[in-house]
Amino acid sequence: MVQTQRLRPMFVPRALGQDFFLTGYRIFAHFEPAAGRKLRGLRILRSDVNRRLMVWVGNLLTYYSYRKASVVLREDGEALDIKIETPGAEADLRVIADLASRPASLPSGSPFRDARDARKFAGPLPFTFDYEKETHSIVVIEGVRQDWNPQPISVEVRQNTFFDQMPFKQTSPILANAFHLENIPYLWKRGERVALPSKPA
Repeated sequence: MVQTQRLRPMFVPRALGQDFFLTGYRIFAHFEPAAGRKLRGLRILRSDVNRRLMVWVGNLLTYYSYRKASVVLREDGEALDIKIETPGAEADLRVIADLASRPASLPSGSPFRDARDARKFAGPLPFTFDYEKETHSIVVIEGVRQDWNPQPISVEVRQNTFFDQMPFKQTSPILANAFHLENIPYLWKRGERVALPSKPA
């Protein structure tokens, strides 16, 4: 979940940047081009946003497949309460974060051995990957971030209907880790297409 400020394409003046709340579901992925080093990043499963403008512009400029969602965010002292509602309840989410818990221990049942192991999956993961069917290519987008210092926090996940949908419906989700960051300068470079080998006949 990300609260953005003054988000805009690089060719748009800073004054026209917009504030949005984004929530996304990703899987960790590696991509190794035929010639080059193995890239570590994320593959997008779903993206939701609380502004219709971002749905339109984001889907025009990216492959992130943004959908409109309703977001209610409350911060009361050291607690951050976030509630997200989506059409058809496909990805409704309610999370309460205890910001005073920083740095928190790993959640009970986490698959990570320790905080150092978990830190490897707290980013920053430099690349986002997507498959472009029309060109049989992988689109690689590089993110550039500064001051990335994730703080482990305790969270309570009261609702997450994304995992009620296929193909996750028969799974039992486990909270592996949760972390909080703020005031992160962030940008995405222009995406690049990497052609895949020709499909077999």
